[in-house]
Amino acid sequence: MVFVRTTPPRPVDVTAVFPELAPLARAAIRLHPRAGSPSVRDSSVGGPLLWPVEEPWPHCEAAHPGTGRSRSPAEIRLDRRRRARLHHDPRGPQSTPEETAIQHRNDATFMERLEAGPPWPAESPVPMLPVAQLYVRDVPLLRPPGAADMLQVLWCPYDHEPYAKPATALFWRSAADVNDVLTLPPDPYEADWDGYVPEPCQLAPEAITEYPHSLDLSPEMRLMVEDWSRGQAPDVGVDSSNASYATEFYDCNLANAPGWKLGGWPPWGRTDPNPQYCEVCNVQMVPLLTIASFEWNYGKRGWAPYEDAPAAHAAGHRAGQNPAQPTKVEVGSTDNMQLYVCPTSPEHPHTDLIQ
Repeated sequence: MVFVRTTPPRPVDVTAVFPELAPLARAAIRLHPRAGSPSVRDSSVGGPLLWPVEEPWPHCEAAHPGTGRSRSPAEIRLDRRRRARLHHDPRGPQSTPEETAIQHRNDATFMERLEAGPPWPAESPVPMLPVAQLYVRDVPLLRPPGAADMLQVLWCPYDHEPYAKPATALFWRSAADVNDVLTLPPDPYEADWDGYVPEPCQLAPEAITEYPHSLDLSPEMRLMVEDWSRGQAPDVGVDSSNASYATEFYDCNLANAPGWKLGGWPPWGRTDPNPQYCEVCNVQMVPLLTIASFEWNYGKRGWAPYEDAPAAHAAGHRAGQNPAQPTKVEVGSTDNMQLYVCPTSPEHPHTDLIQ
């Protein structure tokens, strides 16, 4: 990894204030994706995959109600580059010669598609897009099956039911088995939503300890975190202005971290806890990967790394340039997608939830 991100200490020592929570601590790794140019040999979000040239690229076989009028991944990426350039040089040209040439190619492809007529991209199969590539050497919490030492995650850039989310696919792989690498994987013709096209990001993995969201606690423990007097011990000294919303303070500042992460506790809130069970062996599944729309939000800015603190507390940001959204991914209504795997057999079918 070429850069570092460091999570500030929590406002209080969780196990000092709530020793009952100590047995519920879970290890997690915050991935801290930040815009970059990862290679196939790097752990990344939205970067190129170490994909064998002889292995077919994954396609989604479902029916897709595309219109032929949504933007292509290439056009989405071009627009992002243009916005980023104008963000740094507001007086620069609206389009550079290179951007204009790319746009003309995109427009020509679009017109050819329209002239060809239906069916639009509702035809199957649709090439999937890379979402994440994680090597065990970088994220040792991974527990791959067999001799695998990496995980590759892809998704379809169209909404799927239920809950209007992209369909995901997981691949466990041994890097040593890949000789010739596929350099130009196919791109889907269009994406339902710009947020389904991840921006290439390098990672700065950081090991942390998490505690369960209040919704995951027993009724007795939920009353415990509501007891603000716990935080008023002389060696703790939590600001009493938070007393009226003690549970929210716990969830936002002490429980589970926001952003992209491996392992840890689920970020409930859209729904009550919803345990997932393996369809093969009926074992309760465990969180694998959180795909986050934002690295932090207003209520969780305290989780912003030291290195990002100035940007996290800035007054405002131009459209498309939010430092809390380096991946440009957006799922649900600025929610998280949680991937779950079977703890006894990771190769069993996974599942996912939007939270």
